[in-house]
Amino acid sequence: MGKASGKLILALALLAAPLAAAPDAVRGHIEQARSALARGDGIAAKADLDRAIQAGATRTDISADMGEAFILQGESVKAREWLGPGQFAKGQEGRGWRLLGNLERSEWRLAESGKALDRALAFSPRDPLLWIEIGRLRYQGGEQLQAIEAADRAVAAAPDHPRAIEFRARLLRDSHGDAAALPLIERGLAKSPDDLALLGSYAASLGELGRAHDMLLVTRKMLSIDPANAQAFFLQAALAARAGNVDLARAMLNRAGNRLNDVPAATLLKAILELEAGNANVAAQPLIALADWQEANPRLQALLARSLYEAGDTQQLFARYGALAQRGDTSPYLLTILGRALEEQGKYAEAAVLLDRAVAGMSAALLPQFERDPPEVLAPRWREAQADTVLTAELTRGLLGIGNAAAAGQVAGRFVELRPGSQVALGLVGDVELLAGRPANALPYYDRAAKIRLTDHLLLRSAIAMERAEKAAVVPVMIANYLKINPNSRLATRIAASQALIRRDWLSARSLLENLRKRGGNNDARLLADLSAAQLNSGDAAAALNSAERAWLIAPGSAFAAQARGLALVALGRDADLARQLLDQAGKMTGDNPL
Repeated sequence: MGKASGKLILALALLAAPLAAAPDAVRGHIEQARSALARGDGIAAKADLDRAIQAGATRTDISADMGEAFILQGESVKAREWLGPGQFAKGQEGRGWRLLGNLERSEWRLAESGKALDRALAFSPRDPLLWIEIGRLRYQGGEQLQAIEAADRAVAAAPDHPRAIEFRARLLRDSHGDAAALPLIERGLAKSPDDLALLGSYAASLGELGRAHDMLLVTRKMLSIDPANAQAFFLQAALAARAGNVDLARAMLNRAGNRLNDVPAATLLKAILELEAGNANVAAQPLIALADWQEANPRLQALLARSLYEAGDTQQLFARYGALAQRGDTSPYLLTILGRALEEQGKYAEAAVLLDRAVAGMSAALLPQFERDPPEVLAPRWREAQADTVLTAELTRGLLGIGNAAAAGQVAGRFVELRPGSQVALGLVGDVELLAGRPANALPYYDRAAKIRLTDHLLLRSAIAMERAEKAAVVPVMIANYLKINPNSRLATRIAASQALIRRDWLSARSLLENLRKRGGNNDARLLADLSAAQLNSGDAAAALNSAERAWLIAPGSAFAAQARGLALVALGRDADLARQLLDQAGKMTGDNPL
């Protein structure tokens, strides 16, 4: 406590230095206001600044302080009234321009934000908060590589500054995983043990790494410092949800109140919990807005589809996803939802087509995520806003979806010219190269994108590119490394299990697949059939039959479920006639195979 207080006093002393010539009453009120700002209390700061005006302070004396006070209160219009003119007290110019840059960025006026931050640089080139704001602007504007450089400048300027450490750790987590970020966060906490933002980052990383007990201890510390801390309640809710305690998770989110309404992860968790509680109508409404914002997020889209189906809103279900069912890369999960909805409408022939495709598993087609607006609608918009990340991604994916790789390459290439440090831009060019049959050309773009943020989606694309570029031997190492930094990745675990099956490493495959089954895979017929094969070949025929029968109940018309059940019956010496029928069925559908 003593060290933290000393740092706060030093910071306030530096801020107060230009006030030396001001009258005592004015100086005292402004110092009190800056103390409130340092605590994040904009309301108290404004009250002190109003007193400073009454004591004779000029508008210029307090413009930066009042602007920050209104920013903290979320009143951007009033903040602009104080910051917009750019008239700041001597010694406060860098801070004032930085705050204006922050305000402009929060309203997506990125060019204006950049101009304000350039003005700030002229006054305070070594201000870590300024470099953090520059980094945030670059990241938001699609210049993620340059954002990393700015974060490094912030840390170099102030190695122990909690905001500099927090921002750099966030970027490090994106590119190298939570384990890589932990030492940096711990270094920050050693100097600022009660910093709530650092504690929140620490707890989130611990949770992602499976250290549930440690995460819980950190969230409890957060609540001891701030009993109403919304992030702590959200993290505890996520922890309870992972443990399957839906009631506790909902209770924790309720304690956070409406303070998490603008947090996408919290919205998603609320929807999942409402679905588990049987409240599909309640779950669907927030998901609609989120799905419109994240159209290329397949997990989110699948969750919304399930919510609409369970809520009985088949009209919106087909309006959103009906066209997607015609594509070759539609997931079995979504095909099943659409097929069941058609059955309930009495459209059995249409339903059978979709359900047959679902039980057959995904096709070999590799297509981009579906876009609802066709390229001819998106192209005119894009020509007016070629640096727009969302619009460019939608148009590129749409062009790829209709097989126009040449036009997609032009759009993605232009975006890389405008945003050379953008993870999205690099990934899109990689996708174009991959889908155009040039996997070796895709790999450098995927590698550069991974240095910014390595996601499941990027991992999958990279693995496919490796295989198609005749570098399949590298893929197992890549997957293993990814799992070290993202141990909760279902996709990476599934790929690793498939590779173990190919190697006939039955014990490893069984361990990985059983882990996936416990984590929501008990309704995945293909996963259960693969698990049955691993169990059977590791000497546990009884467990193999259990998994195979579960797969058969989910997908009775599939070759893989028939084969798994037939082989398990043969191994146990049971029901030879049924086993023969099942294996004949599988053979007619898929032909001979090694099993």
